Amino acid sequence: LETKMKRHKSIVDERRNQVLELLKIDPNLTADKLAEKLKVSSLTIRRDFQYWEEKNKITRYYGGARIIQNFLESELDKNPLETRKNLIAKKASEFIESGDTIFINTSSTALLMLKYLKNKRVNVITNNANAVFVQKDPNVRVFLTGGELREPKEAMVGEFALNNLSKVSANKSFLGCSGFSSDMGMTTVTLDEVPINELMIKQCVGSKFILADGSKVGRNSNFISSLIDSVDVLITDESANTEQCKYLKDLGVRIIKT
Repeated sequence: LETKMKRHKSIVDERRNQVLELLKIDPNLTADKLAEKLKVSSLTIRRDFQYWEEKNKITRYYGGARIIQNFLESELDKNPLETRKNLIAKKASEFIESGDTIFINTSSTALLMLKYLKNKRVNVITNNANAVFVQKDPNVRVFLTGGELREPKEAMVGEFALNNLSKVSANKSFLGCSGFSSDMGMTTVTLDEVPINELMIKQCVGSKFILADGSKVGRNSNFISSLIDSVDVLITDESANTEQCKYLKDLGVRIIKT
């Protein structure tokens, strides 16, 4: 019984944290939409709202809730990685011009770019299903590749996604990764995402950007998605290994640190 209660509490805690994360991505998510996304009842979500409201992390309104801004700012202060990811995403968004069509993969950092795209007409093609929940400028149009949905990253993969991607091109691509190094290039821990990443690079007719926080620079993961000569720019942060950045620069990769 005790084990069952612990398991139940773990599930509840995980869902409540997901509610908070989704509200950070899209403040306009209603209780009904959250319930649909998390496959629970609207009543359950309202109880989760009550839980977070009592902790002064959200403010409720009819049908939904919003993150309290000073809580969000303090969260970024307490979470250096989240801050670095936002800085990388913001810097990457500066390379996007009105009229661009871009690829974004399942990277949470790359997805953050959407909230920094203001007053630009941009087409975003992505296999990241979480793009549905990101608050964005009305000039930004999002096209999902479709495909088999793989959790927990909400990645769309498989032949259906590949077939749709093969019929389009982009003039810039912004891809996240598990590791990026001078000896192995861009690597990922998920085999199913490799052909998607490869095709996003192949179908990109312009600059190819890798977005990676400093902990990923010089690190190698299981599966290679791209060799160095297919990458134009690495956007990272000041914590990235200096020697590794020098090697990458010598191989022709432009390094931008936020």
